[in-house]
Amino acid sequence: MTLDEFKNAAAISAELAQRWHPEIDAAMFDFAIVKPARVAAFIAQTGHETLGFTLTRELWGPTPAQQAYEPPSRKARDLGNVRAGDGRRFLGRGLIQITGRANYLACGLALGVDLETAPELLEHEPWAARSAAWWWEQHGCNALADSGNFVALTQRINGGTNGLDDRMRRWAIAKEVLRL
Repeated sequence: MTLDEFKNAAAISAELAQRWHPEIDAAMFDFAIVKPARVAAFIAQTGHETLGFTLTRELWGPTPAQQAYEPPSRKARDLGNVRAGDGRRFLGRGLIQITGRANYLACGLALGVDLETAPELLEHEPWAARSAAWWWEQHGCNALADSGNFVALTQRINGGTNGLDDRMRRWAIAKEVLRL
């Protein structure tokens, strides 16, 4: 995908496109997000998750849901958060929010980087892009993108359909630019 195609498909500024294009393009290639349907869906979903490629870190309140990231809650156990402060330390980061100590460890092992010691790396290129592409592949998102079932893809990423209208709008733009 060219820089201009990425800029237009993501509906972002030239500056943001120049920042993200090389990293996202390489990450998509490395994780088989190469078919136009996959590319359009990946750009739409990551565009939504990052408010147009402007945020790579979960906004922290903490909200009641975020407070559940802390031990001894069941959510904390599910995320592998075992120490006080793990919820905030391993909050959602990257173009698709990697969340929880266990997910940081798995992602770091896959990408060859110590995310347990330096979780903030996921806020920066190339790790924000690579972590998202890794998560996408690990969770079967290529098959969902290939099927065109964008609602199911959103549920896989989000756990529900939060922001579905924006995600669909972004997907329509990306599909038009990529001639789908």
